Amino acid sequence: MKIILTHEVPGLGSAGEVVEVKDGYARNFLVPRGFAIRWTKGGQKDVDAIRRARKIHEIQTIEAATAVKGQLEGLQVKLAVRSGDAGRLFGSVTQADVVAAVKAAGGPSVDKRSVAIGSPIKTVGTHKVSVKLHADVQANLDVAVVAA
Repeated sequence: MKIILTHEVPGLGSAGEVVEVKDGYARNFLVPRGFAIRWTKGGQKDVDAIRRARKIHEIQTIEAATAVKGQLEGLQVKLAVRSGDAGRLFGSVTQADVVAAVKAAGGPSVDKRSVAIGSPIKTVGTHKVSVKLHADVQANLDVAVVAA
């Protein structure tokens, strides 16, 4: 079955590509989760729209990505959240929370889909977060989670 990827799928392709996969994989996994849409003759318009949107969000050159990496790694990112007495959070820290904290710290705007949190952040303290800026450039930053 021919499908159009709407998100990057590891081992398959990036957003906007037209790929051929087995029917069950597309019907049971990719399409219901929103990773792909079925290919049609009018689907080329969708492919073009996805590519345009992806170009807007991604950093074009490695030099620009390296510059943004330097800005991110030099930031002191502090995130104030509600927590209990033992330092456990009510919920967990999300990618959107990290993006808002970077913005509040005076950092560059980052797409929340490029933020990768290794394990869920559910305690107060300093945690490592990585941000994929380009295919070859990844920034690692420390997020200080403090009780509000």
